[in-house]
Amino acid sequence: MNAIGKLGLKQRYALLTRGLDWEPSYQPKEKIFPYAEFEGIKIRDWSKWEDPFRLTMDAYWKFQAEKERKLYAVLDSFAQNNGQFGLTDPKYVNAIKLFLTGVSPLEYQAHRGFAHTGRHLPGVGTRIAAQMQSLDELRHVQTQIHTFSHYNKFFDGFAEWQHMHDRVWYLSVPKSFFDDARSAGPFEFMIAIGFAFEYVLTNLLFVPFMSGAAYNGDLATVTFGFSAQSDESRHMTLGIEVIKFLLEQDPDNLPIVQKWVDKWFWRGHRVLGLVGMMMDYMLPKKIMSWREAWDIYFTEAGGSLFEDLARYGLRPPKYADVATAEAEHVSHQNWCTFYQYTHAAAFHTWLPSNEEMDWLSEKYPNSFDKHYRPRYEMWREMEKDGKRFYNNALPQLCTTCQIPMVYTEPGDPGTIAFRQSEFRGEAYHFCSDGCKDIFDDEPEKYAQSWLPVHQIFQGNCGGASVEDVLKWYRMNLGADNMDQAGSPDQAMWDQWMEARRRVAG
Repeated sequence: MNAIGKLGLKQRYALLTRGLDWEPSYQPKEKIFPYAEFEGIKIRDWSKWEDPFRLTMDAYWKFQAEKERKLYAVLDSFAQNNGQFGLTDPKYVNAIKLFLTGVSPLEYQAHRGFAHTGRHLPGVGTRIAAQMQSLDELRHVQTQIHTFSHYNKFFDGFAEWQHMHDRVWYLSVPKSFFDDARSAGPFEFMIAIGFAFEYVLTNLLFVPFMSGAAYNGDLATVTFGFSAQSDESRHMTLGIEVIKFLLEQDPDNLPIVQKWVDKWFWRGHRVLGLVGMMMDYMLPKKIMSWREAWDIYFTEAGGSLFEDLARYGLRPPKYADVATAEAEHVSHQNWCTFYQYTHAAAFHTWLPSNEEMDWLSEKYPNSFDKHYRPRYEMWREMEKDGKRFYNNALPQLCTTCQIPMVYTEPGDPGTIAFRQSEFRGEAYHFCSDGCKDIFDDEPEKYAQSWLPVHQIFQGNCGGASVEDVLKWYRMNLGADNMDQAGSPDQAMWDQWMEARRRVAG
């Protein structure tokens, strides 16, 4: 035992991985790992895999236990001291409602996905890495649920997050991302999540959004964000390591990996539109615009990454330039959509104030005043006349990303983008060239998309009326949905603030 205790980290990691592997004796490897070859990936030497962190199980549990101790100390303090009183504004709570229903279930999906993928990777080093990440993702969803359970005691819209994730129209966007990844092969899953979800999405979600949580007085949320961030650093490194490993193994892997990078960049970019909306519109005290975050965390950081990967022959993702141009518009177009359909959403919306519009004008000088301020001013006049605008039609959806067809043509913000493909006598519609390309490459897969509007028209969502559908969603009508002004959340907050003023006075 003493001799083993003196081994270095590299040696201990080798014992955990290579030392616990074995060669099968009575079953061929292709039966044990049936998914290892059907994607066309060629692995010449699994021993070349190197986990850059070389984390052993004893070290893993020690690190995670220490983080749990610190996290729950903060959560307990936040709850005992009624930390919700320290928020800047009740509008902020809608951002974490969207996070819980849209993002937290993806952490659980990642847990299940990495557990499955780890089982089907022949290399023992990659199996251990997938196991570690699977455990991380389970911890993340648990800490998020525990954090938001405090808000559930006071605010509407938190209670039915699991049920809603599987049914609600806008939540099919993030859900379909993971359904797509988990129904792919093990190597594609590793790139889909390790690259698109962890590298592209996590940087743009956890860093600026958690900073926004801190800036708006939400100590509980920012604490779980920072508690997860060390895990996310490992996850991002793993995602890039997978790409490098595949490209180093065989030159025939390059076109396959390039196709996956193109696909999952675009799919991740579409999901990120929800994050852009949260940053630009749902944070009462704002830290940076979505456009600024995109420039920092994708254009600059991603540019450096692909400069590094260029030596393997890998180029930047297809349509990266289109995504960068869309950063000028996507948050506004998403918020306008949710403002119109907030009667069918499990959070509240509102029109930006004059100060907020001035901030948006400053951050988006080339687009906001020309294309979006006039729309908000028109809706404000309608509200004053008692005609707050709700869109009662059901929107056409993109077959691939499942977002309503609200995005505009590249270079033409006044024209809705529309693409179409034919497959087996049916027409399928898309919001972009990126989504159309993904469908055209695997039409058999995406022709099966569970599109919420189609399901409503087919009578599979509780009934024919909007009220029937919302009950099927388990929305508490008039409390979970509709405008922020006049909501029970706002009324409760106003009572709290009035009581504090009376005590202070």
